[in-house]
Amino acid sequence: MTTSRPSGWRTRLDGVVRELRLRARIAGRAVWLQYRRSLQLRVAVITMAVAGAVVIVISLILFEQIRTQQLGAKKDAAISQAQVGVDYARNQVVAVPSGDPRSIRLTMQRTVDELRTRGGSAGQFAIVMINRDTPTALTQPSFAGLTPALPDSLVTEVGEGTQTYQYAVMPTDGGPAVPSLVVGAPVPSQSGSYELYYVFPLDQEQRSLEDIRSTVVASGLALVVLVAGIGALVTRLVVSPVRLAAQTAEQLASGQLERRLPIRGDDDLARLAGSFNRMAASLQRQITQLEDLSRLQQRFTSDVSHELRTPLTTVRMAADILHSARVDFAPDVARSAELLQTELGRFEGLLTDLLEISRYDAGAASLVAEPNELGPLIQRVLTAADPLAHQRGATLRLRLPDDPVIAEIDPRRVERILRNLTLNAIHHGDGGGIEVTLRGNRSAAAITVRDHGPGMNSEEASRVFDRFWRADPARSRHGGGTGLGLSISREDARLHGGWLQAWGRPGEGAQFRLTLPLVQGVELEGSPLPLEPTAETRDPYDVVAGPTGARP
Repeated sequence: MTTSRPSGWRTRLDGVVRELRLRARIAGRAVWLQYRRSLQLRVAVITMAVAGAVVIVISLILFEQIRTQQLGAKKDAAISQAQVGVDYARNQVVAVPSGDPRSIRLTMQRTVDELRTRGGSAGQFAIVMINRDTPTALTQPSFAGLTPALPDSLVTEVGEGTQTYQYAVMPTDGGPAVPSLVVGAPVPSQSGSYELYYVFPLDQEQRSLEDIRSTVVASGLALVVLVAGIGALVTRLVVSPVRLAAQTAEQLASGQLERRLPIRGDDDLARLAGSFNRMAASLQRQITQLEDLSRLQQRFTSDVSHELRTPLTTVRMAADILHSARVDFAPDVARSAELLQTELGRFEGLLTDLLEISRYDAGAASLVAEPNELGPLIQRVLTAADPLAHQRGATLRLRLPDDPVIAEIDPRRVERILRNLTLNAIHHGDGGGIEVTLRGNRSAAAITVRDHGPGMNSEEASRVFDRFWRADPARSRHGGGTGLGLSISREDARLHGGWLQAWGRPGEGAQFRLTLPLVQGVELEGSPLPLEPTAETRDPYDVVAGPTGARP
């Protein structure tokens, strides 16, 4: 019982301390964020810091000069007064016999009393007079307890015949000890060895310096606050229009193209607002023109694609009849029928791709996502592409992870992406091996398609997804490609919230990487597979794609 209670209180105390530290850390972080985000606060803080440093330096210099001048004036007056006292004491002790202690003491007492009554320009003071002709030095102070407080180093120097001074804390007559200026000098005389010490209290000077210090500190603080306030006010006059401009710019970026800045006055900020408004108006006109042009282009593409459907259907029916009866034709006519059939297939693919692109341009593409295992989907695509790969002398190799990778995808669109990437690798791989790799982690799945063809440079890799773009315009499209497959694939990847990226190097082939989130709506932070092939992905695979889709 007696040991558990302190332990409980200690635990509570530790909890309170941790809570206070956490709150202090949160408050400090909030202040730091506010400092970073607010230009006005930063200017005020910096202005206050600079003004405070300047005020401190000037105050120290000013205070030191005042102190030096005040103490210097006090010292000069004290030395002058002590010299007058030495001259008077010398005249008083000239006729005193050196062996008569009583006469020496009476003379010293009379001299001290007389000097006390004379006063001087240095203010209040106390006196100690010493005679060292007797075995025990005779002293005559203004009050008791003054002589023992004299600094030993000062007494030693005066005893050696030097007039000097020193600052020390000395007692007062019936009061506390205060900082004082002690001036000591030997009294030249043929009748004995005398010393005269003046003690000038500096309590008044100390109070005066403290008052000056308080005034300087209060004035400095007031000046710092005033300068910081002026800096914050001036900064606000400048920052407020800038904040309004930033807010208006954000509204323009969000699509509110009619937003403008108010113009007040004829100063620089007013000219800035006018320039901003003219820029916004110009951007609005250009964006409106581009939107109209884009809508016109989309409508044109869509209308042309739809309008071509009907005659294309008729031509397709006629071409099918001619193609089926080509055995009865002459060789050149039969070859023409075959070419017509092939080109019509390519033309239909081009129309299909144009319609798909027009849907993306119009924002009408929709995603039907559902959980699907990616391994079997890839196997279906590679199985369908295997005959073409065999015809081109290419070998399709697949690497799957041990655990199945399931993601929320639109299977039709993902199959189209993989089909485009695989056919692209077959067409441009120059008959080499083509490796397809699947890997997943907790948030994403990645699929890479690697070929060992002529490759691409960095500029070609950045433009490979452009519509109708070819690295070599003189090179024909093998297999009837439309030039829109990779563009559509990239749009399909974006519709899933994923990435489709390309890597290439001349002479080392190319690699495309598709990265998809496992759950729709989750933003990707990385990919399970690297974009550039590593030593692992460069190794040959032993698994050839086929109907079974075996795992390595």
